[in-house]
Amino acid sequence: MQTAAEIKQKQGELKAGYQADPASAISHLRARAIVDPNHLSCHIEQPAGLNPAGMHALGGGDGSWVCPVEIMLSGLAACAGVTLGAVADSMKITLRNAAVEVIGEIDFCGTLAVSRQAPVGLKKITVRFELDTDAPEASVAKLVELSERYCVVFRTLQQPPEIVTEVVR
Repeated sequence: MQTAAEIKQKQGELKAGYQADPASAISHLRARAIVDPNHLSCHIEQPAGLNPAGMHALGGGDGSWVCPVEIMLSGLAACAGVTLGAVADSMKITLRNAAVEVIGEIDFCGTLAVSRQAPVGLKKITVRFELDTDAPEASVAKLVELSERYCVVFRTLQQPPEIVTEVVR
C-alpha cells in the first residue's frame, strides 16, 4: 500500500509526462455488471473488489485500489442491469445472457491540475447493453429505452440534482 509521499512523488512524474504528452492522460475507466434475470439482480464483474478505494494509477496510485470513479461507474452498470432485468421480465423478454458495461472517459490533466483547460471529471460516459435474446429489434429498442428511463442512477447523471456540501466537526 502506497504512502501519501509515494503518491505525491508519482503524481509529479505523471504531471511532467502529461505536460509533455497530454493525450497520455486520457483514459477509459470501465465497470461491468452481469445481469441475473432470474433474480432481477447483478453481479459486478469489474471492478473486482470495491474496497479499498484509492488513487487510480494514472492519478498517482499503484493500481492496487479501485478508483472511486470506477465505483460510481459500477453503480451505474449495476442499476442499469437490475432495471434491464426488471423491464425484460415485465415485457416478457427472455434474456439468455445480458451484461451492462459502462465506460467513462477521463482526462487526468484536469484531475492533476496539469491544465486548467482540461475538465475535472468524466468527459463522456458510454452505457453498453450486451444482450443475448431472440426478441425482435423493436422490442430490444423499447427494452433499452425503458431501462434508461427507469434506472435511477442513469437519470440522476442525466439530470443532476442539487448537491449540498456540509462540514460536520
